Amino acid sequence: MREIGMGAVVTAIEILFPKNKRASVGRKAYSRKRLEVLDSFTHLVEIDLLRGGKPLLILAERPCGDYGILISRSDKRPLAQLYGFGVRDKIPVFLLPLQSTDVEPIVNLQELLTQVYDRASFHLAVDYTSEPVPPLKGDDAVWAATLLQERGLR
Repeated sequence: MREIGMGAVVTAIEILFPKNKRASVGRKAYSRKRLEVLDSFTHLVEIDLLRGGKPLLILAERPCGDYGILISRSDKRPLAQLYGFGVRDKIPVFLLPLQSTDVEPIVNLQELLTQVYDRASFHLAVDYTSEPVPPLKGDDAVWAATLLQERGLR
């Protein structure tokens, strides 16, 4: 998000891709970009909805769960909010950091993703008979299998 008039980046919203989490050139490039943002007056919102790959740490902390949302406000660094959640959890809602004079909107990713899934009819494109990659583990695998069976998808 950019400030009107000045063009300064107020908040960088990053959604992680597999290449950001693999030991590769993509991870190194993203890590450099991330450090540039963290060393600036720009807020960082980093959304990790990938179970695979090596998580990106902040101050050596990992989110509890397979997924995470990091909110790093430029005026609060080195402190940050780290929301961890699992496959059975709803995605946490969060406030989108903006300028101090702006009202921060509530971001409800769960609702947005559900609407996109429904409107795009992704249920017709996803093969629910195949195991997810990477595979779910333990109780999560049992939960998913039961849910898909109840819905007639397996």
